[in-house]
Amino acid sequence: MKRLFFSLLLIAFAPLAHAANPHVLFTTNQGNVEIELFADKAPKSVENFLGYVNKGHYNGTIFHRVIAGFVAQGGGYSADMQEKPTGKPIQNEANNGLMNSPGTLAMARTNDPHSASAQFYINLRDNAALNYRESTPRGWGYAVFGKVVKGMDVVEKMADQPTGVVNGMPDVPLKPIIIMSAKPLP
Repeated sequence: MKRLFFSLLLIAFAPLAHAANPHVLFTTNQGNVEIELFADKAPKSVENFLGYVNKGHYNGTIFHRVIAGFVAQGGGYSADMQEKPTGKPIQNEANNGLMNSPGTLAMARTNDPHSASAQFYINLRDNAALNYRESTPRGWGYAVFGKVVKGMDVVEKMADQPTGVVNGMPDVPLKPIIIMSAKPLP
């Protein structure tokens, strides 16, 4: 009886197991890419990203900026290069300890550190210059909030596509790389 009591006591006070990180599947015209989202390290970024996924925002968007050996950026433009409307920007979470290493997903933003909304990028190499250094306009960096867990070969294939200037924007794939759908995985 005493042993049972202590076993129950240990179970009652054991740390609660964290729920598994959410996953999202991008179905693209180049193949599928599965992303794991780090909700424990970047909760605002993950909540924001999942909000856009659940609203269907990314369906039909393109990777509009692809620089081999750097990043593949998407989530903001339709295949005809029309910018999609977004919600309010979110607080930058780049100070979460995650690094812009190959295969990680991070929030794209303007020069304002707290201007990220829907656009994201996938790192194609170690981009240490994009990491958080300090809480200043130049030092904030870019918030990593996920990682490609399946389909990195698809992302690397994207990086091999010829790019050019389209509607005044450089580094646009000449054959659109389309996110046909973005769905949360069970």
